[in-house]
Amino acid sequence: MSWLIPQQKRHLPGKRWISIMLRSLHLVGIAGLAGAYLFHQPQAAWFPYLLLAVGSGVLMVAKELYVDSIWLYQLRGQLILFKLLLLSAAIYWFTQPKAWIYIVVILISGVISHAPGKVRYYSIIYGKTLTREVWLGRSDAKIRDCGDN
Repeated sequence: MSWLIPQQKRHLPGKRWISIMLRSLHLVGIAGLAGAYLFHQPQAAWFPYLLLAVGSGVLMVAKELYVDSIWLYQLRGQLILFKLLLLSAAIYWFTQPKAWIYIVVILISGVISHAPGKVRYYSIIYGKTLTREVWLGRSDAKIRDCGDN
């Protein structure tokens, strides 16, 4: 698995500014998409926002996977996949827009992005906070079990 999760994070020049720009574009896309879709605007009104939201979201995921794929094992990555599942389900299950889906997705986003590290880095799979040090089995790693969170 070293090809997926290398010994050290991969370097990405300008990573912080790339993240800021992608997140900002993503927020514009989500806001425009939700507003136009929920207020029954024609597809022509919301489709560009859909492309912006999906495109920026895919690029944010690609950036995270490139830099450090341990993200997939942590709650922060798993909730992104859950949000994608919710949004995908909305397309197939409902003929009319459902506001609760957008609200849940936005709440998940807000909570996980501002949660403390022990929550964001928690792994449901391993039942503990999973950091790079823990993953690599370093002796100086501080492992927190479920009960310590």
